Amino acid sequence: MDLIWEFFLSILGTALDVLPIALFMLFFYRIVLRQRLANRRDIIIGLAFVIVGLSLFLKGLDKALFPVGTMMVEQLTAKTLSTAEIPHWSSYYPVYAFAFCIAFGAAIAEPALLSVARRVNEISGGAIHAAGLRVAAAIGVALGVALGCLRIVTGVPLHWCLAAGVMIVIIQTFTSPRSIVALAYDTGGVSTTAVTVPVVTALGLSLAEQVPGRSPYLDGFGLIAFACMLPAITVLGFAQVTALLEKRQARKRLAATQAD
Repeated sequence: MDLIWEFFLSILGTALDVLPIALFMLFFYRIVLRQRLANRRDIIIGLAFVIVGLSLFLKGLDKALFPVGTMMVEQLTAKTLSTAEIPHWSSYYPVYAFAFCIAFGAAIAEPALLSVARRVNEISGGAIHAAGLRVAAAIGVALGVALGCLRIVTGVPLHWCLAAGVMIVIIQTFTSPRSIVALAYDTGGVSTTAVTVPVVTALGLSLAEQVPGRSPYLDGFGLIAFACMLPAITVLGFAQVTALLEKRQARKRLAATQAD
């Protein structure tokens, strides 16, 4: 009964959040554009689906993902924290491995990344493979989350880590094929949406709660920044390696032609 009441309150809260957006769009459509609203029934039903879907999603995070994330981090760090000494950062390797795997799986399943990868494959005429782009982006997210966990354990200031990452991206921007730069920048955003963000957030908060001397409020956040930045690095790196291989193949073909 309590769960039903909580879900009802969640629907009410979500409706209050969505209603201003819906009213603004209706006002703009009717008053500014002076258009009659077509398919009213479908729009109302779709809006109801959005409210119920968001409510279920938020309640699922609260009841499943966050508790499961806390439980798994507690189990992974239990043996490390059982020692009397303060654990070395390398002792948390199970957490790093778990963070890499769970982030890779979440990113590869992102609907937004799948959609963008397919669209890019169509626009490029098959020059950019959808599977390769997805894997490169997912590896970036996984590396970012693993490095973010390492930062939480070691306590390295977040701004120094992000500054180093931005410098790498800037250098890669000047040395990568121009056609891939904008796509690489957008890849981080589409790789961290509905599936990845809740998992990564739960992981970071749970880890900060378990590591001695760390605060969930001060140290538990920041993983999303890593998860958004690293895909740009890996996608640009993927493009650089691909361009280098293509140049080598072109040189080999040219050498073979000259030899003939």
